[in-house]
Amino acid sequence: MDLPNRRRRAAPRCQERPLKADATAQVTLLDVQELDSRADQLRHQRRSLPEIAQIEELQATRTDLEDQARDARIVADDLSAEQKKVDADVEQVKARRARDRHRMDTGQVGNPKDLERLGHELESLERRITSLEDDELEVMERLEEVQSTLDSLAKIIEQTDAELGELLAARDEKVAKIDVELAEVEAQREPAIEGLPEDLLALYEKLRAAKGGVGAAKLHQRRCTGCQLGIDNAELAVIRVAPADLVVRCEECSRILVRTAESGL
Repeated sequence: MDLPNRRRRAAPRCQERPLKADATAQVTLLDVQELDSRADQLRHQRRSLPEIAQIEELQATRTDLEDQARDARIVADDLSAEQKKVDADVEQVKARRARDRHRMDTGQVGNPKDLERLGHELESLERRITSLEDDELEVMERLEEVQSTLDSLAKIIEQTDAELGELLAARDEKVAKIDVELAEVEAQREPAIEGLPEDLLALYEKLRAAKGGVGAAKLHQRRCTGCQLGIDNAELAVIRVAPADLVVRCEECSRILVRTAESGL
């Protein structure tokens, strides 16, 4: 099957500023790249754990629940204050009714007109007490409803906290395992880069930062494994005759292109 070659360039060349490094060092650079890629994968895996998104969603839900509970507590406090006021009003009117009845029952009011006026006042007080008790009952019902909402929210928050606890434990367990593997990979890097030419390593690090974590790629079967593009015959001819210690760069993606026995040259 034909490889999809890149556009042919008028003057193909291995690189603009020639850099030399022993061929063995260049192959070793591929090992370093493999370690770095694995480390990047592990870091991405750690950042992308499904538990992280679930935790964020649950934390947002919990915040919303707490806001609802806070608003409900404010309403409950207002209703409690309103209930106390209505209770006090009821007791005050009942005390006045009791006083007026006592005056009538004990004969303290003998004037017929005063008795008639007192009778009308008692009727008015009865109506007032009935109205206040209705208000009192309404406030109590509303308070019970709000309290029921608070109880429900408390249960949901408790369940949410339990789910969060499980998710946090699962996340921490997975992160710990990833960190162990990451530490092992990072520990292998130091001996891997030992002895590599500083200029080669510096170029690699610069390219890795600019090329999505891949600074060195294998030339495999006439294809750059960094950009996955096939290399045309003109460029292959230049690479084929290039000294083994010349650091070749991909014309398309600029990555270090390491030659191996499988390069297809």
